[in-house]
Amino acid sequence: MTYVDGFLAPVRAGVSKEEYLGFAARAAPVFREHGALRVVECWSDDVPHGTVTDFFRAVAAEEGEQVVFSWIEWPDKQARDAGMAKAMEDPRMQPDGPMPFEGKRLIYGGFAAILDA
Repeated sequence: MTYVDGFLAPVRAGVSKEEYLGFAARAAPVFREHGALRVVECWSDDVPHGTVTDFFRAVAAEEGEQVVFSWIEWPDKQARDAGMAKAMEDPRMQPDGPMPFEGKRLIYGGFAAILDA
């Protein structure tokens, strides 16, 4: 079964969906070239604010920030480990300005798929 890297990040106030998409569209081919099967970026659209916890609280989103939910699908963990290392060393992954999201509040993790229906 596949292996998935999942990400939840607050997008800085003032960064438009189009600006974020431009950033993501530059990174996606790098991951694909290094073995990713699929790269998916999702912009918050119908994300309710909860009374105990929610996506916004998970990343300590501040006033005016949006939340993005993203994942990268890999053939397996071995391919992910090798591909992610290569992608992080790829010069195209170096930012040419400020990142559109707050990296200190980014949540990420690797997940082994157990059901794909």
